[in-house]
Amino acid sequence: MIEIYTQNIDGTWFAIATSRKQIIATSFGIDQNTTVEKVLFNIPFNLAFQIFHEPMTYAKNTLATLKSVYEGKDVNANLSLATSHLPAYTKKVLKTTSKIPIGYVTSYGAIAKAVGGGPRAVGNIMASNPFAPIVPCHRVVKADFKLGDYGFGLKVKAELLAREKRGFSSFKEIEVDDEQLMVFPVENVLRNFA
Repeated sequence: MIEIYTQNIDGTWFAIATSRKQIIATSFGIDQNTTVEKVLFNIPFNLAFQIFHEPMTYAKNTLATLKSVYEGKDVNANLSLATSHLPAYTKKVLKTTSKIPIGYVTSYGAIAKAVGGGPRAVGNIMASNPFAPIVPCHRVVKADFKLGDYGFGLKVKAELLAREKRGFSSFKEIEVDDEQLMVFPVENVLRNFA
């Protein structure tokens, strides 16, 4: 049975779908119904679920972690994400996206170069990311440092990135499965957005 929990924390709704302490989907938003709908969209259709209004300890801790990520805090949570039902390519893209450090962004094309495929395929996976904001799809932008699309709206994407500014000034490469992924300071995007 999938358990779905929601909680309003400081005016933002956060939701998780979990089973046996594995996260199946996460979401956030300004109202409870939309946030729950996004989670429901990302759970396997053939599994029973129940929505709970009072989170248990595990759910409460996970929801607090979501809030911390949303606020741009450095979070080193070891959350178990349920990905076994996802296609192999989707898993590779989500894994690579999860490696983008706070304070940095990368492009759809850079992820495609690191995992194979094309930028459009990466963009499609980012659009259906079941683990926002834990898997930080908001840190994936266009090659020209424009925001690109975002399911929660471009204003929300810009706000998330603004909270993640760390004052970095140069790009760096991170290793993902023996491939290099170029990441750039978030300030590059924020200058373009302003």
